[in-house]
Amino acid sequence: MGSARFSLPSLELLLQSGHQVVGVVTRPDRPKGRGRRIGAGPVKELAQRAGLPLLQPEDLRDPVFLQNLRELRPDLGVVVAFRILPPEVFTIPSKGTINLHASLLPRYRGAAPINWAIIRGEKVTGVTTFFINERVDTGKVILQRSTQIGDQETAGQLAERLSRWGAEVLLETVELIDQGRVKPREQPDEEATPAPKLKKSDGLIDWSQSSETIRNLVRGLNPEPGAFTYFRERILKIHKVSHLHPSLPQGKRGQVSLSEKRFLVSTGDGLLSLDEIQPQDRGRMKGEEFLRGYRPKPKETLG
Repeated sequence: MGSARFSLPSLELLLQSGHQVVGVVTRPDRPKGRGRRIGAGPVKELAQRAGLPLLQPEDLRDPVFLQNLRELRPDLGVVVAFRILPPEVFTIPSKGTINLHASLLPRYRGAAPINWAIIRGEKVTGVTTFFINERVDTGKVILQRSTQIGDQETAGQLAERLSRWGAEVLLETVELIDQGRVKPREQPDEEATPAPKLKKSDGLIDWSQSSETIRNLVRGLNPEPGAFTYFRERILKIHKVSHLHPSLPQGKRGQVSLSEKRFLVSTGDGLLSLDEIQPQDRGRMKGEEFLRGYRPKPKETLG
């Protein structure tokens, strides 16, 4: 069961293993692209190429869907980047249902663990496999693997890396369950932190914060939903920034510091260089291109 691109390496690896994938559950087709035409998601496309039975329920409690799922007679349910499952679904497989989660649970329980780990300035993250129960991301842990977060790594880059690496951990988990060697352990709830679904408003930059805090926000929201500010009352998306030394001269928070080659902005503790940005209704551009084209005035501010 999966819908996002993060799911693909796991399905690919399971298809290459000695285990039989008896079916795939994914989201219904949705509008996509600029033309908003109805199209299949990436998991559906892979399932179709593999000739797998495919279920696309709108309602996970729909009796027809539940009957179709039972008829597949799955031994094990495998969830990677899907929806919250009701008990009617996760109790159908005889050996239970497991999930691959992109954090070191109980840290960052929720829909956006990769994003929040970077936003909060974490240096280490990882993946966890666990048995699904009625409370989201709280089930017994099977395996965990940790990895360093790169200093320049964005959420998109980290997700791509964890999707491939996590697929290997998932397959190892399936092997342990198949061999009857799994020894799940409870999560320590007192160590739990949330990773709620991101809203567009989470991306609004507060220039009074430290340069490192803003840099982490930009990285953690790249590519979606994206960090942004306002310039002349229009949205200015921020895709990449560099943290400059805090001893450099500062102006009012959010104030542009004019430079021939760099788009510099004052923060709570120094200056940030806006290296890659995107004005409203325009394409991405380098900071110096923005300076040449939009010509910010001395002491003009963002926000």
